[in-house]
Amino acid sequence: MTVKDDSFTNWKNREEIAESMIPLIGKLHRERDVTVLLHSRSLVNKSVVSILKTHRFARQIAGEELSVTETMPFLQALTTLDLGPSQIDIALLAETYRADERGLSVEEFTAEAVAGATGANKIECREPRDVVLYGFGRIGRLLARLLVEKAGSGNGLRLRAIVVRNSGGSAADDLVKRASLMRRDSIHGQFQGTITVDEANSTIIANGNEIKVIYAGDPSEVDYTAHGIKNAILIDNTGKWRDREGLSTHLRPGVEKVVLTAPGKGDVPNIVHGVNHDMIKPDEQILSCASCTTNAIVPPLKAMADEYGVVRGHVETVHSFTNDQNLLDNYHKSERRGRSAPLNMVITETGAASAVAKALPDLQAKITGSSIRVPVPDVSIAILNLQLERETSREDVLEHLREVSLTSPLKRQIDFTDSPEAVSNDFIGSRHASIVDAGATKVDGDNAILYLWYDNEFGYSCQVIRVVQHVSGVEYPTYPAPAV
Repeated sequence: MTVKDDSFTNWKNREEIAESMIPLIGKLHRERDVTVLLHSRSLVNKSVVSILKTHRFARQIAGEELSVTETMPFLQALTTLDLGPSQIDIALLAETYRADERGLSVEEFTAEAVAGATGANKIECREPRDVVLYGFGRIGRLLARLLVEKAGSGNGLRLRAIVVRNSGGSAADDLVKRASLMRRDSIHGQFQGTITVDEANSTIIANGNEIKVIYAGDPSEVDYTAHGIKNAILIDNTGKWRDREGLSTHLRPGVEKVVLTAPGKGDVPNIVHGVNHDMIKPDEQILSCASCTTNAIVPPLKAMADEYGVVRGHVETVHSFTNDQNLLDNYHKSERRGRSAPLNMVITETGAASAVAKALPDLQAKITGSSIRVPVPDVSIAILNLQLERETSREDVLEHLREVSLTSPLKRQIDFTDSPEAVSNDFIGSRHASIVDAGATKVDGDNAILYLWYDNEFGYSCQVIRVVQHVSGVEYPTYPAPAV
């Protein structure tokens, strides 16, 4: 006699439901510009297994069972509504429905929870906003991947061009090599889709998106309007110019705003999405997304300051090596960075601590910082040592940060893991600015030490895209609205 495996049967049932979710999620995204989320994680273009794994993650973090059998009815209810562009979190819909005692049906509750995105209240689809990437290195190529991914609805950001210096070889060879670097990445894997090259028109075509490759040695050499580009947001990935005067050279015909993927100098606003992006003035043409480390520490620092108050703090970053360092010992203008990156731990400086004041001007606490580069190619960790204004417990801090990661306005910035086996490779591809490691967290009275993982390449690139979406007017509201 064969014993039926209930666990396997349950898995197959959930697999079938997840499979039926995919066309509903895709149709909402393509036809209505609605991004379906699960605890702030997008389900657009995800596989059956990815959808099930995302549900499992939600269960582990929230501490409660969450299955596709619960979320599917809310997804089905969304397809019946006259929705406008928005982001809708079906996990939050399911969880708030659990706590609701009014006896509403799923359809009634869903319609009420997303009322701001329906009918007369809905935002109309907007014209796509042109984006130009100036530079096509590590961050530039990840930004290109994200922009192509987000172009699925056709109403958001549209990557129109990449500006690079000629490598010295033939234009055709240069184009093919740059397309190949976008297609394959040793850390982040294969590009999800197809990439072809149109050598005659100097164009890379990624998932149907035509991206013009423009060769120029200086911003003054480019007339973007000649390529049909207008009112574009230009993202400078080179870091060559960091002050307002230098970045202003990008404000050429066809370019309306400039976003820097490095800490800005002088009066250039340093923006950490989720913390101070609402402070950007509508007429501001030049801004910075600060550094990957600043983006990693500022959101949890704000979460701690809001709840406990912060007297002072120190951040030590253990950072993966970057292309700024040498493979083998060689001359470098900075101290120690000339020594072999894959063979050494290298003590260096970080400007992340000083940048906190720009992103959190109301925080009066003094924050200091230092950094060590280590022989891993991606994912870093920031150790944030804080003296708080009041005493607390480890349990209280972890519960607070867990809740922040799930339901607060910072849920896209702060992630949370309680895995006792987590290591740096586990966070490659994380879309959050930082991930709180619960197992490593230490609290003693008014002293708290947080260990914050962050993908210094991909997580930071996601933060940059969020800033660009905000300034372009295509960052759509999220429902249910997060608690303030």
